[in-house]
Amino acid sequence: MKYDLIVIGAGPAGMSAAIKAASYGAKVAVIDENPSAGGKLLGQLHKEPKSGWWHGRKIAREMETNLRQTGVTCFQGKEVWGIYPRWKVIMNNGEELQSENVLIASGATEKAIPVPGWTLPGAMAVGAAQTLTNYHRVKPGNKVAVIGVDPLSLSVAHQLKIAGVHVVGIFLPPNNEFSKDRSTPSQMISYLSSMAHAAPNIFLKFAGNMAKYPFVQQVGAKFYPRFGIIIWGTPFYLRKTVLEIGGAEQVEHIKVAPVSQEGIPNEDRVKTVDVDCVCISGGLYPLMELAGAAGCESVYIEELGGHIPLHSPEMETTQPGIFVAGNITGIESAKVAMEQGNLAGTVVAAKLGLFSYKLIEEAQKNVKEARENAVITFQQNIAKGREKSQQSWKEYDSKGVKLYADS
Repeated sequence: MKYDLIVIGAGPAGMSAAIKAASYGAKVAVIDENPSAGGKLLGQLHKEPKSGWWHGRKIAREMETNLRQTGVTCFQGKEVWGIYPRWKVIMNNGEELQSENVLIASGATEKAIPVPGWTLPGAMAVGAAQTLTNYHRVKPGNKVAVIGVDPLSLSVAHQLKIAGVHVVGIFLPPNNEFSKDRSTPSQMISYLSSMAHAAPNIFLKFAGNMAKYPFVQQVGAKFYPRFGIIIWGTPFYLRKTVLEIGGAEQVEHIKVAPVSQEGIPNEDRVKTVDVDCVCISGGLYPLMELAGAAGCESVYIEELGGHIPLHSPEMETTQPGIFVAGNITGIESAKVAMEQGNLAGTVVAAKLGLFSYKLIEEAQKNVKEARENAVITFQQNIAKGREKSQQSWKEYDSKGVKLYADS
């Protein structure tokens, strides 16, 4: 079957691109491995300072309805096994779709931080707890500890609290080669300062803004209260780490130790805390295996979460006709992913001759505004990361690659 655009991934970026292109008259297909569209939207639930509650599941259902109304063909519960030149997309049932334009919106996946005892039943990635709580309406446990400090862990801890789970606290991960700076209080204060605008009260906003200064980071790490502070009703321990998850046949407790401002644990003061579930957060990284399999060149940018496909301002990769959008291009919010999807869908529709290229500039502006107005920032120095990405493309483009918008 031939289409004008094939979209791989029915998350916020993929659905937005499909809806946009189809609204201009393009024949679009969407492929997703899950039985329902929505991707990571299905587990998102948080309150935004100006716009109220962000209910990801509700937004996903509305977008899925728009997919149907615009005539998009959806292949749910299907995996893409290969992308072959000009462009053939092979699904796991052997079915083949063909198009000159493919958008890869495969999103991101969680990084793991190993903790002794993390293979016990009841220990899970924080994203799994989010899905259980917000999508399946199942508590991952009754008394839960969260390991790892980042926007995702803070958000999920709050969501667990809303669901009636007793969250005993948010702790630093143990100091090892996988956790790196995530186990150092002074570094985490610097990281949290990038989220000051989203803090739940005026005091924490002020403290977060002050913490942007290196001297304040060191002082804050030294004098941060060992008993923690309360954020959204949950104790937040920036000076305590979980050394071990324990239990006979499942999670029964954690062993906690205070740490120095450099993250060194005091193992003479270890305490045992009873829990029946542990949620571990190590952040996210772009999921770009499909783009690599299609021959797209990549670049490693720490500020964006890892390796991303090299792509133009129009979201096209080094393989003509292969586009990307969403977290595959760097870890950001769902709103940024949606605008990137809108941009990619607009570019494809323009390429097909369905309207003027002039609308592309407006779509690019919308991506920039969504980024600037993001309530939650998942990566430090995201602006610097985007600058690196743009510079990498310019260096590639200087070799003679021609952008559609310039033709």
